[in-house]
Amino acid sequence: MTRQRPLFALLFGLVLAAPLALLAAAGDTAALPDGPTQNQSIAARMVYGLLSDSRYAYRPRALDDALSQEILDEYLKALDPSKLFFTDQDVAELKARYATTLDDAIKSGKVEPAWAIFALYRQRVEERVAYARRLLTGSFDFSKDERYAYDRKDAPWADSAALDQLWRQSVKNDWLRLKLAGKQPDEIRKLLDKRYANVLTSVQQIKGEDVFQSFMNAYASRIDPHTDYLTPRSAENFNVQMSNSLEGIGAVLFRQDDVVVVREMVPGGPAARSGKLKPGDRIVAVGQGTSGEMKDVVGWRIDDVVALIRGPANTQVRLDVVPAEAPLDSKPQQIVLTRAKVRLEDQRARADIISVPANGTLPARRIGVIRLPGFYQDFEARRRGDKNYASATRDVARMLADFRAQNVDGVVLDLRGNGGGSLSEAVELTGLFIDKGPVVQVRETGGRVTVQYDQDAGVAWDGPLAVLVNRGSASASEIVAGAIKDYGRGLIIGEDTFGKGTVQTLVDLDRWPANETPRFGEVKLTVAQFFRPDGSSTQNKGVQPDVAFPASVDASEYGESTYPNALPWSRIAAAPHVRYGNFTPLLPQLDVLHQARTAKDVEYQWWLEDVRRFREEQAKKSISLNEAERRAERDRFEAQRKQRAEERKRLGLAQDPLLEARPDDGLAADERNVAESVAREEAARKMIDPLLRESAAILADAIGLLGKDGALAARVLPATRNAGGHWAD
Repeated sequence: MTRQRPLFALLFGLVLAAPLALLAAAGDTAALPDGPTQNQSIAARMVYGLLSDSRYAYRPRALDDALSQEILDEYLKALDPSKLFFTDQDVAELKARYATTLDDAIKSGKVEPAWAIFALYRQRVEERVAYARRLLTGSFDFSKDERYAYDRKDAPWADSAALDQLWRQSVKNDWLRLKLAGKQPDEIRKLLDKRYANVLTSVQQIKGEDVFQSFMNAYASRIDPHTDYLTPRSAENFNVQMSNSLEGIGAVLFRQDDVVVVREMVPGGPAARSGKLKPGDRIVAVGQGTSGEMKDVVGWRIDDVVALIRGPANTQVRLDVVPAEAPLDSKPQQIVLTRAKVRLEDQRARADIISVPANGTLPARRIGVIRLPGFYQDFEARRRGDKNYASATRDVARMLADFRAQNVDGVVLDLRGNGGGSLSEAVELTGLFIDKGPVVQVRETGGRVTVQYDQDAGVAWDGPLAVLVNRGSASASEIVAGAIKDYGRGLIIGEDTFGKGTVQTLVDLDRWPANETPRFGEVKLTVAQFFRPDGSSTQNKGVQPDVAFPASVDASEYGESTYPNALPWSRIAAAPHVRYGNFTPLLPQLDVLHQARTAKDVEYQWWLEDVRRFREEQAKKSISLNEAERRAERDRFEAQRKQRAEERKRLGLAQDPLLEARPDDGLAADERNVAESVAREEAARKMIDPLLRESAAILADAIGLLGKDGALAARVLPATRNAGGHWAD
């Protein structure tokens, strides 16, 4: 699942999501070229050829003047999503010059306009950052009744005077947050000045490949929301995410000020095994092998530093490291690490067992839960015949075997926030729960429909099953949830899913010239639409749960239906398949038990309260700049936080590690203490949240009700004894 991202997000996304080592290249801040390279010009023409040809694109679109205007709008949005840099006059002049010419520029490969527009953007960033830094020399009056309208997604472009006002309010808000957190004026000035300077540095370090990718994605995203152009560098990163593994040292890095900092280490990776690195350590130089030149990397982009650190397994890399507790100008310590194949643990499936207490006449149960963040597979390792290739299905199968050995009563598959991944993994993973049959139908560009089947006889888990989903469950997650629902194999619990019912494939633009070194990048191209076994599409509508939780995200704000150019919902003929059960007769009783239990569940009620407050605050789209009002809000939040902590202690509930920090310290993510932040996040990841616990309880209720009532079980699960789903006691 992808969304058109601002150019800032392109850069910052690499910082936050760039585990270990990314990309390759020098780390200087040389002047941006005036236009595309020869390779980029060729790539632009190749992308046009793909996206306008019905043999490749599922929904091709002619590149004409109308689309040119949309591309310009999309590119401006990518550069300046909050409309805080370009003035309305800038936009008017850019539209007068480029609105109907970008189609010709892409067709010819003469995409210099992308660089010209970016040059103006960078100039405006420099001006606005300078203005923000000047504001720090003055003072602010926090006694006025003033509000800052921070949500400018749908706002019109503003003139220079209006932007001055918006920036003054933005800086005032940053100052107020830090003041409320207890910072003194001199400290606030220093911190914010550094923050704004870092914004400027980030923009100045944007390279031609970033500009080209963002511009080509302004075109690709207008074909459909999930078509993307990837530079060779970005394609490599995408493949790392899909394979869930890479060759490197196993350290998650990010940039803090001008230095690359170790955020965390992958268990079992070279960095963790060495015992020589820890969160907060700073890498100031990198050298290859035992004698290669040590390159000073202070001030480099994160992806360029990571490129030096990544490399083939069994090769060595030298790092000059300043320990977290030492001043940055201290003499660094040099460490030598041998690179290895590393699995990215944060995306791997994780298993737990939840003990569900007795509920009235229903007995206690032990429910296994599997949290699956993505459908990953190391395609290259599988092609090589590597028996240990990374695979979501293989990991889940091992966990199910462990659950069987431990005699759990049922299994909850948690797909919340799972944005998808490999289609083949979705099919194979579904096969762990059904005994042969169609999993997903795929309609290709020419209209031909093919069916992907689970071909393996038998199942890995034949017992009670529930699938937990939310609005962030998309694509492959919806294939699994939809198939489980169509087969009547398990309960679907949670919220309506995202609604992404299209299939993408990576088209390597270097495959035609057969380049040894990647030159042109790849296109993630929408080539098909998928349909559930019953013939309905998940496109736009998603998968609806059997037992619903209150929506945590408004469907008008997030999901496929929010894209103006998304494909509509549709239906095709059903593929013949077994229906193991029909949970409809059971749902009213489950809902009664669910409502009664959650009414007394303190943590669930807190979650409801937090969701309600979040949505109320989101609806305001602005924030007060009055200190008394903000301080009163902060005090109310802090009092609630303390009250909840005391209630947790009184009830014997586990403390929430994310509530141990101040509610708002005024800092950006890269300004906080690294080791403390990582420790809190890791502890939070291990917690069983109230929705997962309630899902286990709902499944336990279903097992108990079907075990007590033979007539109900016969209505709900008439085919389970033959199909292998042993729900009843």
